[in-house]
Amino acid sequence: MLYIQMFMRDMANENLIQIFASSFRQNWELPALSEFGTGHTMTYADLSRRIAATHLLFKECGVKKGDKIALMGKNSISWVVTYMATITYGAVIVPVLHDFNVQDAQHIINHSESILLFISETIFDSMEFEKIPLVKAVFSLESRDVLAEHPAHNHAAEKFLAKLSEKMRRKYPHGFTASDVDYPMIDESELAEINYTSGTTGFSKGVMLTLRNLGGNVRFGVNSRLHYRGSRALSFLPLAHAYGCAFDMLVPLAVGTHVTLLGKLPTPKLLLKAFAEVKPNLIICVPLILEKIYRNKLRPVIEKPAIRRALKVPGINQMVYRKIRSQLIEALGGEFEEVIVGGAPLNHEVEEFLHRIKFPFTVGYGMTECGPLISYTPWRKFIVGSSGRTLPHIMHSKIANSEDGTRIPGEICVRGENVMKGYFKNPEATEAVLDAEGWLHTGDMGTRSDDGTIFIKGRYKTMILSANGQNIYPEEIEAKLNNMPYVAESLIVERGKHLHALVYPDYEAMDRDHISNEKLPEIMEQVRQDLNKIVAPYERIDKIQLRANEFEKTPKRSIKRYLYNA
Repeated sequence: MLYIQMFMRDMANENLIQIFASSFRQNWELPALSEFGTGHTMTYADLSRRIAATHLLFKECGVKKGDKIALMGKNSISWVVTYMATITYGAVIVPVLHDFNVQDAQHIINHSESILLFISETIFDSMEFEKIPLVKAVFSLESRDVLAEHPAHNHAAEKFLAKLSEKMRRKYPHGFTASDVDYPMIDESELAEINYTSGTTGFSKGVMLTLRNLGGNVRFGVNSRLHYRGSRALSFLPLAHAYGCAFDMLVPLAVGTHVTLLGKLPTPKLLLKAFAEVKPNLIICVPLILEKIYRNKLRPVIEKPAIRRALKVPGINQMVYRKIRSQLIEALGGEFEEVIVGGAPLNHEVEEFLHRIKFPFTVGYGMTECGPLISYTPWRKFIVGSSGRTLPHIMHSKIANSEDGTRIPGEICVRGENVMKGYFKNPEATEAVLDAEGWLHTGDMGTRSDDGTIFIKGRYKTMILSANGQNIYPEEIEAKLNNMPYVAESLIVERGKHLHALVYPDYEAMDRDHISNEKLPEIMEQVRQDLNKIVAPYERIDKIQLRANEFEKTPKRSIKRYLYNA
């Protein structure tokens, strides 16, 4: 404990790059990264050597401070090495979500002015090198080979890679040791990352994050002991997204955590296997994971007649809840302090149930523009229905255009260490969200308590104004509708002056209960009537329209609303 306290005090005086340099030296022999299912593990010493070798490659390719380097692929050791090598060199990393389509990816690479590209080979097979003309060379994340190189460079990168081991021996004749970890002192005002959003509005913007923005998140994570020396983390959210990047990679590597990377699609079966093997000490996830567990595993149990009767008996109900909680904790590895839910709102019914059984979870709030964290409260102090408390000493929040922001919703505005520099090459978009006093207008509507705890109602752009002047937040209606029988997901839209619900049915539940498609219209009419009994009069739905396919979503699994509002 004394070591950790000393490390944290030292870290308070260091900038982000020096935090990593100190961590790598002090945790030299500890495991840093593993790839789940492959047996491939890398220590902090191995990671440091790979970073040093990548720095030599950057120098050979003429990379200068501030140059952009694009990175596209699933979570892997090579992905982490490339990211960390870039920011510790003084260049700017441009992570591209691996499931962006090729055209969008090529646009991001060009728009960001990236001069190198590190990419999965299967993705690059679908690209046209001629359409990313600023890129000098393309490198494989799997083999680390050169996949393409600009003709003017005369295969310089390819020739250099062939002699990289020899170059490392010459530069470090006594071997690369902990004392050789020596990164340049880079001012935290410098740009470190351009993260292109994958929002629901259809327009991808390049969020400029400085070392100070990333550092604010890292220092908070370390000082809160979200991760600590020797702890275990399972990284299954995409590292190209700000949430996973900060709390499944940057914070862990700053303290000596062992991160296991899940490079495959996190299906429920694979996730449960990974939880059982890794036994993470902290779980970072999006709501969809807990909602699926609740819908598919927990709700069928608590809806059994015998269990429902037991839950009505004081004393007995607590025994049932303890057993459910114990089984759920064990299924997730059994050794975590808490589950932090972020990236999207958590369904209210799920949240209430998890709170009722005293499951250790909390809900945070953030956005890419804050790299990402805005608010968080440890689970023991978490208030149900909230999104945590605005980060003390790091971030400030207020409710705009509301005389009483504790009761009357308004737009949530934030200011502080984590707030982005702006949108890359897009001053108009920057001015639209960052005002002259430095307040970031989040586009989220909500209230806040006097201690800075935030309560989100919905997005400003999705809010519907009813005929009698009432503000309707579609997300609140959708949360109730999604809890109805045989509703997998829904979207509330305005058609004329009426509210309609677009619904993708829960076909899995229908199959389980032997319900045919012919009965769906009748079932959904009953769902509509039941929903209208529990919403405000101005929120009542006039019609449910069924969909044969799931809604198209962002990589964060948020529905792309703009596709369905017409």
